[in-house]
Amino acid sequence: MSYKNFKVETDSDGIALVTWDIPGRSMNVLDETSTNELEAIVKATTADAAVKGVVITSAKDAFCAGADLSMLEGMNQAYAKVFKEQGETAANQMLFDQSRRFSLVLRSIETSGKPWAAAINGLALGGGFEITLCCHYRVAAENPKTRLGLPEVKVGLFPGAGGTQRVPRLVPPQDAMTILLKGDPVTVDKAKALNLIHAIVPAADLIKAAKDWIKGGGKAIAPWDEKGFKLPGGPVFSKAGMMMFPAGNAIYRRETYDNYPAARAIMSCVYEGLQLPIDAALRVESRYFTSVLRSKEAAAMIRSLFLSMQELNKGARRPKDVPPTKVKKIAVIGAGFMGASVGYVSAPAGLDVVLIDRDQESADKGKAHAQKVIEEQIKKGRANPADAEALLGRITATADYAALKDVDLVIEAVFEDRKVKAETFAKAQEYLKPDVIFASNTSTLPITSLAESFRDQGKFVGIHFFSPVEKMMLVEIILGKNTGDVALATALDYVRQIGKTPIVVNDSRGFFANRCVGRYVAEGNEMFLEGVPPAMIENCAKMAGMPVGPLSLSDEVALDLGLKIMKATEADLGPNAINPDQKKLMVELVEKQGRLGRKNSKGFYDYPEKGKGQKSLWPGLSALQPKQLDPDTLDVEELKQRFLVVQAVEAARTVEDHVITDPREADVGSILGFGFAPFTGGTLSYIDFMGTKKFVELCHKLEAKYGSRFTPPKLLEEMAAKGETFYGRFAPKKAAA
Repeated sequence: MSYKNFKVETDSDGIALVTWDIPGRSMNVLDETSTNELEAIVKATTADAAVKGVVITSAKDAFCAGADLSMLEGMNQAYAKVFKEQGETAANQMLFDQSRRFSLVLRSIETSGKPWAAAINGLALGGGFEITLCCHYRVAAENPKTRLGLPEVKVGLFPGAGGTQRVPRLVPPQDAMTILLKGDPVTVDKAKALNLIHAIVPAADLIKAAKDWIKGGGKAIAPWDEKGFKLPGGPVFSKAGMMMFPAGNAIYRRETYDNYPAARAIMSCVYEGLQLPIDAALRVESRYFTSVLRSKEAAAMIRSLFLSMQELNKGARRPKDVPPTKVKKIAVIGAGFMGASVGYVSAPAGLDVVLIDRDQESADKGKAHAQKVIEEQIKKGRANPADAEALLGRITATADYAALKDVDLVIEAVFEDRKVKAETFAKAQEYLKPDVIFASNTSTLPITSLAESFRDQGKFVGIHFFSPVEKMMLVEIILGKNTGDVALATALDYVRQIGKTPIVVNDSRGFFANRCVGRYVAEGNEMFLEGVPPAMIENCAKMAGMPVGPLSLSDEVALDLGLKIMKATEADLGPNAINPDQKKLMVELVEKQGRLGRKNSKGFYDYPEKGKGQKSLWPGLSALQPKQLDPDTLDVEELKQRFLVVQAVEAARTVEDHVITDPREADVGSILGFGFAPFTGGTLSYIDFMGTKKFVELCHKLEAKYGSRFTPPKLLEEMAAKGETFYGRFAPKKAAA
């Protein structure tokens, strides 16, 4: 029998080689066709007496990148249809049967009576890795870049085809929980040390090694199906088990604040499953998987963190009629922390980088930053000295603007001051070749007004990186009123070259990300001035799903920079554009107390010397509060809501102002750019999944109590009246370049 996604060849020893190779795709993914065909292959090889064993491998560079999550989205749509037509019980049964099917196919491999060996030739993630786990033997090709793991929790799901049952039966419980709850893939060496795979061999010997295991009498039985099987960490109700699970619950609460149903389900699956025989345990896992698949958190996270991010990374917003551009050499003007970091992330992509600053010493400092970062990477084993030499060889530090003459893209990253930027543009322009694209890394100043001092506004664009550039995966591309398609396409192509995710926004003060995160920080300040205890402000923000509290974030950004932005906004837009009480607080902290944030080791927090303990809230904060409220009288839920609603309502305003034109960019941008509660799917998904009507009612409730910052825009009022959603009214165009 022939298959579309697999090739099956049986050799003279009776060993069937099953090669996975989906036509027209660079990577194998677990889709419906692959599941159907794998099921047919298991049945055929099990029934064929001539087949003595099976080796499964891939013809691609990777084994399998995981499940096709759009298939899961389709299952949810089918669930909604059956629910409407036949009711909840029928819909639940349909979803359970569908989601359990792949788990049963994998179990049939395990119980086929024929030895199966997985020849893992490269990356194996999610459902792809679960296929290897049900094989009786796992051998991987030697490759330091190969990663194996179960990252489903990162998109609101968990391994639902046996991963939560097989991993803790192979690996000690603490390691198993780390693999499942963190979702971070491991190297083949780490996988072997953990007992997730049996052997590592040179790539050329991979298939031979898998076949040799079968020929050598490899057993067609999984360890947990053998009589007398013992769990690696002992039974759940043992001394070791009792040390693990209660503590695990506490860690789960600390890390997630119970915001992630998938993480909670993993804990339950492992705890319950390890007390049962494997078939009953797999059934328990499938029930939890069905429940999580129906959750709004999973739907929101799959859409934003997988589907939308994939579409944006593939160039969903790129102008279709501009041929692909290839940036080979860039210049970064301003070799301070930000500029140096932009240079550092560009060099590994093979780009030549020129770092320009006012004098050679300043430019050299920028290059030294790159050296420091790559040396840290070497210490952690993430790079080697040859990588460092190649990377530093691509970075040139200079004070000479004539070095701009042969670059394809210039990124200006000088001080956030109109005059300084205008002087930089004037100095640079005489050396630029005619077709060069010029970008400003401004974080707040409108691009259209900055472009006025540039000779060709069509070639001027905003490319806003987030700090720390090495870690933050988002780049905001800002279109000025006159930015041309070639400038936009070049900016998008460059961001894709350096492996970051771009969002495209229209021009306004603060663009998208800083407008929203500015509201978050300001809300923390508002609570502080109301008399909410500082520790409660920070903890409630984290309970709401934010990665760091607003006071901590203010320190990271720098309090003096916040004050400068406040003063610049006041100068440009008048005194009504800022809150005078917040300005007074910042003046007190920065100018009177000399507290600038983390950079001078004192802000809202005190920062000890490195290695001498953790940061702690400054004891003098309470003296700066006009009054102190009793924490027991405060509504924790309301504090949490305020943090998310104030950002989401600002995101809705950016849609009304045409800054955001595609809801995917608001959602992906808010999660990657400032850590907006990932379980919500992002700022606009937070509104959509709550329902616009309910969200507007909440806005009005908070507006009555706390003021106009919670006033919903007219667009939102209109959408609530019509029962519309952002993804319904502003449905993204699916075409990608």
